Amino acid sequence: MIIFPTTEDRGIKLDIACGQNKREGFVGVDIAPGPGVDYVWDLEQYPWKPFKDNSVKEVHISHYAEHTKDLMKFMDEVWRICEDGAKVTILGPYYTSIRCWQDPTHTRALSEATWLYYQKSWREMNKLSHYPIVCDFEVTNMVLFFNEPWNQKSEDAKQFAIKHYWNVVSDMMVELKVKKI
Repeated sequence: MIIFPTTEDRGIKLDIACGQNKREGFVGVDIAPGPGVDYVWDLEQYPWKPFKDNSVKEVHISHYAEHTKDLMKFMDEVWRICEDGAKVTILGPYYTSIRCWQDPTHTRALSEATWLYYQKSWREMNKLSHYPIVCDFEVTNMVLFFNEPWNQKSEDAKQFAIKHYWNVVSDMMVELKVKKI
């Protein structure tokens, strides 16, 4: 089934690049048709015409941000379609994980610092207002997923390992809050 949102649609929950793993209660968007894909759209085509400004209340993006050709445009587009206060969850491989580098379709690495650039106050504080970024997000939560045996270690051991070794963390999840007001 293909869903075509209209101007009246508000409060949509999107699963971006859902593949065959669409989250329950979400509208699935992917470049390829398949089970769970409600709307076929090339996410590199901006703007995402099916989705109106401020029409989305939650976005889930699992293992796609590392594939996009232009993360700045991608994040600006997520921000455009989201309402103020919307929740955006992004999951992807951590920059020191082999999972980040083994896939030839990955275009970038993701770390804790990646998300600073999508906070307007941080860009202004660091005199980066000339960057072609419009969006403004607040980081509300960040989780690192540790590989064995590190997930069983103390926090001090984990922090040391993150700074000194590769493949300690496999993935990271960041939760963002859309700021428009």
